[in-house]
Amino acid sequence: MRLTPAGRFGPAELRLAMAAPRPAAGLTSEWRLVDGLRTHTRRGPDPGTGAPPVVLVHGLAVSHRYLTPLAVALAETHPVYVPDLPGFGLTAHPRGAYDVRQHAAHLAAWLAAYGLPPVCLLGHSFGAEVAAALAANHPEAVRALVLAGPTTDPAARSRRAQFGRWLVDVLRESPLQAPILARDVWNARPWRVLATLSHSVHNAIEADLVRITAPTVVVTGARDPVAPATWRAEVARLVPDAGLAVVPRAAHNVVTTAPKAVADAIRQLHAPTLVNR
Repeated sequence: MRLTPAGRFGPAELRLAMAAPRPAAGLTSEWRLVDGLRTHTRRGPDPGTGAPPVVLVHGLAVSHRYLTPLAVALAETHPVYVPDLPGFGLTAHPRGAYDVRQHAAHLAAWLAAYGLPPVCLLGHSFGAEVAAALAANHPEAVRALVLAGPTTDPAARSRRAQFGRWLVDVLRESPLQAPILARDVWNARPWRVLATLSHSVHNAIEADLVRITAPTVVVTGARDPVAPATWRAEVARLVPDAGLAVVPRAAHNVVTTAPKAVADAIRQLHAPTLVNR
């Protein structure tokens, strides 16, 4: 699948990402009680196109904020929902740090609370692990799946190795993403971030990938050190019905710096035939 190169992440995108809970660019915030937790969701209006809803699941340490550019890019054609996982962003803190299975169960309960039809589910980084677990265990809830920069590569399945790859990625990302990360880590608390990282590296995503039945596309940046070429190809191979899309010049946060390219990949996934498979 051919995608346009990564773009820029500038001051306007930063202001939009940090706007919640204030309305901005058509996005609004709301809270619902899900499994006893006051859960925050950033969502866009229904554009009335009849397109299926898209749910975006954030990665480790972060929240809805860095997914805002992608939510805006999709909002013209799809109803978009960006929930904050338990303990992150503006969602309440549970006792302890949820592992992948607990996050997937909470997301399933969130889908039920909203009464959504089968969705297009995008998970980025650690969120891809959560999305894969949900798609494998609740296939009726997921009509299409996007795994963006999925973790965790078995070749670097330790906290030290993942942190090392993240440091490399920092040098390849826009510096203006740093305030978002700082705010999100403050909201989540550093101990929760480290505990969730431990859950991530102990989660064998491969066991979920082989059970996914929804049409899937794996999207990564060409310069992503967290999900390098060998691992993203393996992810696409393990999912029975998957394509692979690589965004030129983008690094790990492809959903932030290349929102139009990722939105195009999602729209192609909903086309009658997924082209360039």
